[in-house]
Amino acid sequence: MSSSPTFSSTATIFMFLFFLNLPFSNSLLPINATLRRPPRQLSVNYYAKSCPQVEYLVGSVTSNMFKEAPASGPATIRLFFHDCFVEGCDGSILISSKAGSKELAEKDAEDNKDIAKEAFEGINKAKAVVESKCPGVVSCADILAIATRNFVHLVGGPYYEVKKGRWDGKISKASRVHQNLPQSNSTVDQLLKLFSSKGLTPEDLVVLSGAHTIGFAHCKQFVNRIYNYKGTKKPDPYMDPRLLKALKMSCPQFGGNVDIVAPFDVTTPFSFDNAYYGNLDAKLGLLASDQALSLDPRTKSLVQVLAKDKHKFFQAFADAMDKMGSIGVKRGRKHGEFRKDCTIHHI
Repeated sequence: MSSSPTFSSTATIFMFLFFLNLPFSNSLLPINATLRRPPRQLSVNYYAKSCPQVEYLVGSVTSNMFKEAPASGPATIRLFFHDCFVEGCDGSILISSKAGSKELAEKDAEDNKDIAKEAFEGINKAKAVVESKCPGVVSCADILAIATRNFVHLVGGPYYEVKKGRWDGKISKASRVHQNLPQSNSTVDQLLKLFSSKGLTPEDLVVLSGAHTIGFAHCKQFVNRIYNYKGTKKPDPYMDPRLLKALKMSCPQFGGNVDIVAPFDVTTPFSFDNAYYGNLDAKLGLLASDQALSLDPRTKSLVQVLAKDKHKFFQAFADAMDKMGSIGVKRGRKHGEFRKDCTIHHI
C-alpha cells in the first residue's frame, strides 16, 4: 500500500514538516484477515530441525539492509502485503517475468512498479544466505514473512512471532494484481469488500492500514485529491490547509516530477507508531482511502481508539499481520514448490 522514496526526496519530507509547522523527531529512524481458519501446518517452529538458524540468517541481512538502504523497510512491508493479497502469501510477487512471454509476472504489474527495488534485493540476498546453510529447505514466501516482521520491528514497531510453513506459489500473473489491491482513491465500501474477500474484518482493514505510519506515496496517488477532488476542480475539503499547501508546492497538477514522494505520516514519518491515526483525526491523511477511514461510521471509532493507544495498536497490528500472513497459503507439490532462486520457478 505504500511507496518508498529515493533518498534524493528526503528534502521533500523536511519541506513538508516545515510548511506544516510540525515537530520533527530527531531520532531519525530510517524509513523505509478473520481468516477462514489459519492452515494448521503453519507453525513458529516449522524449521526447528531442518533450518533452526533461519531467523538469525534472515535477520543478518535485514539489519544490514536497514542501515544501508533504509527504503527497504517500508518497501518490504508493502511487498508482503501485495504478495498476500494476490494469490495468497506464496512469494509469487518475487518471480521475474519471462523474456518473450505474453503474460507479465506480478512484479511487473503497474501497481507494483513503485515498490523500491531494495525490497526485492533484500529478499534475494536473504534467500542466498539461507540457501548457503539450508539448501532447498526454506521457502521464499517464509523468508519474505520473516523479513517483513524484522523491518516492522527495526523501525520501532512490534516484534511478533512469525508462523512458517508456506510453500512458494507457481502462478504469478500481472493481470491478477490490480483488482486484488486497495487503490489510493478506494472508498470504504470498496476496501471492506476487498478485505472481506481475503477473510479479513473491518477491524483488520483499519489496523493494517496503520502500516502507513511509515512509507511514502508518489504524487500520482494523490494529485487529484489536491486539485480535482471527485471531479469538482477543487481540493478535497477534508484536508488541512497546511498539508494542501505543502503538497501543491511539491506536486504540480500537470508535468510534475514522477519521482517526488510525500510521507503518509507527516508528523513522524520515520517511526512506526500510532501517529497515523491521529493524523486522520486532524485531517492530515495523505490518501483519500486513508482519510476515508476517519469519516465512515464503520471505521471511525477504531481510528479514534488507536490514535489514543499505541500499545493497543501494536498488539492489534501483530495479530493482523499473523492473520494476513495466512491468506491463501500453498501446501504440497500440486500447488507449491520451494524455489532455490526466488525470481524463477524451480525446475
